Amino acid sequence: MALPIGTVLGLMALLLTSGVWIGIALLGVGAGSLALLRSMPVDRLLGQITWNSVTSPELVALPLFVLMAELLFRTRLSELLFSALVPWTQRLPGRLLHVNVLGCTLFATITGSSAATTVTVGKITAHQLLKRGYDKDLVMGSLAGAGTLGFLIPPSTMMIIYGVLSQTSIIRLFIAGIVPGLCIAALYMGYLGAVAKLRPGVVPDDHASYSWGERLRAALGILPIAGLIVMVMGSMYAGLASPSEAAAVGVFGALALAIAQRGLTLKGLWEALVSAACTTSMIGLIIAGAMFLSTAMGFLGIPRAAANAVEALGLSPFMLMVVLLGVYIVLGCVLEGLSLMVMTLPIALPMVVAAGYDPIWFGIFLILVIELAQITPPVGFNLFVLQSLTGEPIYRIARATFPFFVIMALFTIFVSAVPELVTWLPDRMAARN
Repeated sequence: MALPIGTVLGLMALLLTSGVWIGIALLGVGAGSLALLRSMPVDRLLGQITWNSVTSPELVALPLFVLMAELLFRTRLSELLFSALVPWTQRLPGRLLHVNVLGCTLFATITGSSAATTVTVGKITAHQLLKRGYDKDLVMGSLAGAGTLGFLIPPSTMMIIYGVLSQTSIIRLFIAGIVPGLCIAALYMGYLGAVAKLRPGVVPDDHASYSWGERLRAALGILPIAGLIVMVMGSMYAGLASPSEAAAVGVFGALALAIAQRGLTLKGLWEALVSAACTTSMIGLIIAGAMFLSTAMGFLGIPRAAANAVEALGLSPFMLMVVLLGVYIVLGCVLEGLSLMVMTLPIALPMVVAAGYDPIWFGIFLILVIELAQITPPVGFNLFVLQSLTGEPIYRIARATFPFFVIMALFTIFVSAVPELVTWLPDRMAARN
């Protein structure tokens, strides 16, 4: 078994370091490994697996959710969120720092993208909070940490990809992400409130007060957004629409919202369509490569060998997940989130299922470690987004984000010990239906 594993790792290192696109690299590793180690018609298998993977009906939702995010990115959504949340957070310990967390949480429910969540919320809140005198490290750290919720709170493009690759229910994945997403948001807000109490200087003196009437009028500004969330997510959870149908409703709603705000020109619409097409094509190529590599590893017997090796260590299910978390944190230093998922799933999923964990639960675990990768230097994408927004060096942004990294890592360990936190809601809703 050392020869197949060495061949796969060697080809992967060669192709990834050569600058080849990740999707092409995955296809190359799978095809090369089978050509060298197995006597079989690789070309026919490649064509069949590629076609089956990219024509999956579940994938129809992916370009639609990407397009919805692109359209909303070109609206005044971030301004509306900031104006609506300021009156409600003014009396909390930490005051407007909570706008970062709440804004990212709300925006995550309609985009499915970590980067889009961070940049859309951050382009308004970062400037406003720094101008008002809030501590720069807390502003950057809370924005980078909360921005990762775009992958965890549904609808999530990463959940769609995981659902297709693992052949699990996308709707159940969406439901499973709700409670962990809200828990992390609450933990972030708790941390910000505690820091503000312990270090009063991080929050400027601001004695502005708002009546209930002013708060309610401010909240009216996000009613269209709330309506869009209810249409998209409510239709799926109520069983009225599939993810693809709900995504189509979301696109029309986002388009109507953008037109109503007069924030979308014909040029902007064309840019949104082109960007969505490019993103979807890139993801489709990666999915095809990942599916083919997974099939190739199955023929080579690598997942079974890895599972047997882990079983021989005698680790408890909880310790297995702690070890996997450590491995994923290390890999997150050199791989971005999507690559991290597709390259490790063929080996990790069989081991985790054999240990007794639910594939739906592992999907959420995987999303959590991908979120950690988003804020792990040197390739954490959210760190670069913050650098473009603030102009600060990466090392300072990484240092500011570290407390939020620790919070998420500890929460990931917690859900490994208490997996029911993830599976309770989807199981309950399945029982009701």
